[in-house]
Amino acid sequence: MSDRRLQRAIRLPHATALVIGTIIGASIFVQPSEVTGQVPSVAGVFLVWLIAGALTLSGALVCAELASTFTRTGGVYVYLREAFSPAAGFLWGWAMFWVMHSGIIAALAVVFARYTDFLIPIGEVGSKAVAVGVILVLSGVNILGVKHGARVQALFTVGKLLAILLIILAGFLLAGPTSDAAAEPAGAALGEVPLSGFVAALVAALFAFGGWHMVTYSSEETVEPRRTIPRALFLGTTIVTATYLAMNAVYLHVLPLETVAGSTRVAADFADRLFGRGGGAVMSGLVVFSVFGALSGIILAGPRVYYAMAADGLAFRWLGRIHPRYRTPARAIALQGLWASVLAISGTYRTLFSRVVYTEWIFFGLLAVGLILLRRRPNLERGYSIWGYPVIPVLFAVTSFAIVTQHIGTNLEESMFGLSLVLIGVPVYYLWVRTHDRGSERAGE
Repeated sequence: MSDRRLQRAIRLPHATALVIGTIIGASIFVQPSEVTGQVPSVAGVFLVWLIAGALTLSGALVCAELASTFTRTGGVYVYLREAFSPAAGFLWGWAMFWVMHSGIIAALAVVFARYTDFLIPIGEVGSKAVAVGVILVLSGVNILGVKHGARVQALFTVGKLLAILLIILAGFLLAGPTSDAAAEPAGAALGEVPLSGFVAALVAALFAFGGWHMVTYSSEETVEPRRTIPRALFLGTTIVTATYLAMNAVYLHVLPLETVAGSTRVAADFADRLFGRGGGAVMSGLVVFSVFGALSGIILAGPRVYYAMAADGLAFRWLGRIHPRYRTPARAIALQGLWASVLAISGTYRTLFSRVVYTEWIFFGLLAVGLILLRRRPNLERGYSIWGYPVIPVLFAVTSFAIVTQHIGTNLEESMFGLSLVLIGVPVYYLWVRTHDRGSERAGE
């Protein structure tokens, strides 16, 4: 058995669960207020979520073609490296480890701890211990084998979808047409919503769709990745879009539009209205369950990028070693867990993550441009060709760069700070390459 061989254990149900589970975390229980506040119109709310779903599907289809072309572990890192240069791939991995991916893990762990505190009061110290504990426990599960991680992910994804379905059905069945929400006006007409508000709402909705690309990281552990990953991306993003539309429909069915727009905890307000004083506990339990499942998938995915970078000589070689028994990138998983724990304890993830997360969309736009460039490269075999080429990738690239431009225009100081954090990786990359090239030359003397 090769020390560097990963185990193929992820099949279509597991891969689809990974897409759904990493997307549906805590955002759908919060972001509807952000969207509705910017677009105070029932028609506008649904249009925003529908467009966000369509754009997410477009990005997923871009990734689907790239995943069917390059089946190495590493996903987005590999695609950027192949389409542009190793430096582009390195910058993605650099931003992932220090902020983007580790920051997501830390943020979700803190959300998990806060909602746990609502159910069982544990205090500030206890919350930090729970946040670190859930990171380390799920890191341990994923070290024990990709089968274990994939099964945990699938189990919690099915569970959260069933729970969400029951809540949606309860909302429509228990809240009749005589509820306060039914008596409220529909809000502003769609034509009265300013373009800036619509764009801001769209950005907020797209944030709730984050994580769709992570299934591509585990290609070498996926059975028939050329077919499985494209199908999982399509199925997963479609199911999530339908779920989000249904959740917004039931929120607006039970609560007045103005309440949804002004709420800081729309899911809890919805549950309180529907179930009475115990509703908040019901929804808190669902959030804890949902976040746990999302964390499992995100913790599984990230280390595969660091493993791929190590294999290419762009990270420490020891990160690329596979556990001889469990056949997982155990050291990469452990390092990610430790750094995410530091971010969760210190709280620095709030500043770093909020200032850098928008830079993901620079890389997403580059993926679409890279797909177009790779189409011109001869002798590349692909198992899937994106529908609507070149319109879909061009539209996705333009939208991605527009999101970045909008964010920079409205948050110039924070944007420059975040972009600088990512660009620090440029001199680090060239210093790393120069140092290791010299080391290789000395080893060959």
